[in-house]
Parts: sequence; C-alpha cells; structure tokens
Amino acid sequence: MTKDRHCPLVDLHTSSPNAMRLNRLTRMSRRDTLMTGMAGVGVLAVGNVAAADPATGADPELERFMKVSTRLTDRASLDPRIGKALYERILQSGPERKAQLSKLATLLESGNYENASAFAKAAEQADPAFKDVIHDIMTGWYRGVADGKVVVYRSALMFDVTKDAIYPKTYAAGGPFYWTTQPPDVDKPTGAPALSPSKFDVEPT
Repeated sequence: MTKDRHCPLVDLHTSSPNAMRLNRLTRMSRRDTLMTGMAGVGVLAVGNVAAADPATGADPELERFMKVSTRLTDRASLDPRIGKALYERILQSGPERKAQLSKLATLLESGNYENASAFAKAAEQADPAFKDVIHDIMTGWYRGVADGKVVVYRSALMFDVTKDAIYPKTYAAGGPFYWTTQPPDVDKPTGAPALSPSKFDVEPT
C-alpha cells in the first residue's frame, strides 16, 4: 500500500523566473534603507550649506542686468531664468558688451529715472554706444532673440503685450474654432520713441 505523499502547493505566479527576479530586486535590506536615507540627508545638508554660502550666490552683474531690464521694460519683475539666458547670450555678441552692460547699470544706479523712456534718453546722451546695448536688451526680452539665437519663444514679452488678442504661432490657447470669432480691439500705442531713429531690418518669418 503506497503512502500518500504531501505535495505542497506551488504558487506559479511567484515561482516563475521573472517573478523571482522581481522579488529579489524589490527586497531591500535594512542596511540599504539606512544607507539610502543617510545619503539623502547628506545631499540636503550639502545643498543647504551651498545655498547659505555667499560665495555660491548669484552673479552680481547678472543682478544688475536684471535691474536694468526691469527699468527698460517698465516691469515690476521679470523671469530670472530668462534673464540669465539672455544675459549670457548678449555677452557673446561682442567682447565689449560686458563692460557696456556694467556701465549702463552704473548709470541707472547713479540717477533716478521715472520710466524707461527717461532712462533710455539719458543713456544715449551719456554714450551713443548704449543705444545698441539697449537694443540688444529689448530685443532679447520682447522677441526672445539674443546674438542672433532664439533664447525663449512662448514667454517673449511681445506675446505678453497682445495675449488678449493674438496667440503665438504654433500655439492655440483658445477653444475650438476660436479663430472664427472677431478678436477684441487693441488700443493704438500712444508712446513716442525714446532713442534716435535706427535702421529697421525686416526679418523673414
């Protein structure tokens, strides 16, 4: 008479090679957990020290560039990430640009200019070369182009000015068939140019 042998049930879902490999990968020892946590705390500590260290702070010339930009655009604030990208590209437009930007910032700091027009006029009177520097700054912020390169597109200020009526190319911010409705009227600009006339180049789009 044969004895009944006890055959344990085998869970085929957990005994497959793939499942066993997955189980091994998902099992984390206590030591691994502790080491991972300690590493994370170390990274946070280093980050806090770096943030608190004045030596690793923002470039003071970049901060001055942002102040000049806010005055020339008559804005309360501007995106510092875009400003950093524009500043770096404008510096590449010529070896003299860095010194010119610094002098332009010094001019702003030495006076009290109530708006962009007053500052731009004073800058051109102080040094005619500032006119080209101001063009670089304004072209960068409003068109998103610096040193002939596109730095930013959707966030260029030219789209912000008309965002209630015109959407950037390739962007459709309205609902279905929004283009069939009459766009709102835009007030005609009443401002006068602050700088002397310049050659205007119409670029292909």
